[in-house]
Amino acid sequence: MTLVWRPGFQFDADASTYIEAVEAADTQALETGVRYAINDFVIGCKNDGIWDAIKASCILAGARTLSGALVPLKGTAPTNNNFVSGDYNRETGLVGDGSTKYLDSNRNAAADPVGSFHLCAYATTANSSGSTLAGDVGGSNPGSSYLLFGTVHYRIRGSSNLTRAAVGTGFIGAVANISSIAHRASGSTITTSFASSVAPNSTIGVFANGSGALKSSARLAFYSIGESLDLAALDTRVSDLITAIGAAIP
Repeated sequence: MTLVWRPGFQFDADASTYIEAVEAADTQALETGVRYAINDFVIGCKNDGIWDAIKASCILAGARTLSGALVPLKGTAPTNNNFVSGDYNRETGLVGDGSTKYLDSNRNAAADPVGSFHLCAYATTANSSGSTLAGDVGGSNPGSSYLLFGTVHYRIRGSSNLTRAAVGTGFIGAVANISSIAHRASGSTITTSFASSVAPNSTIGVFANGSGALKSSARLAFYSIGESLDLAALDTRVSDLITAIGAAIP
């Protein structure tokens, strides 16, 4: 692969490795603008000090094929359960059906520290109910945030409930620390005192809860799992990434 260079500009090594893997899966090159968007995202995350906290992530947009979209930006590739090529759109991402289709992230919920955990995604289309991340993210009822990830509950539940208003599209994320939870949606962050708890030994589902029993019909263009990070910084980087990808695709 030959990357097109901007004058005085060098591609990041991690971005180049990812781009090469996507193009190999697609069996064709990406547009220069898509390459730049990916590169700018990686460099931006590194400059913001949040790159190392991302442990499992996919950019579910920009690639020419579904196979390319499922190439991991970081971590292990997700396992595809029932998605087909027609479910993927280069500009807007991968859409669930609310019934049979989901990804297993292959990231164990117990892999990250008890007091340092995040789940984030970028939704270009809301779940059919109008929500993507909603409801009880704690207490004894793990399941109401399944429209995004589901197993967020296993890490950031506690002795009482925390209710977050339902949101539709854009960046949605949650970060758990030892004594608080931060939720970000619609460009704002709400932080609440809330005790973390130990996660189960199971993998995290995307478009579904960990068992795959509850599914979402949202369309996602990005997801990220890992240790605690700055939600606002990641929001800016992901939003700019998806916008730049859309602008670069003919």
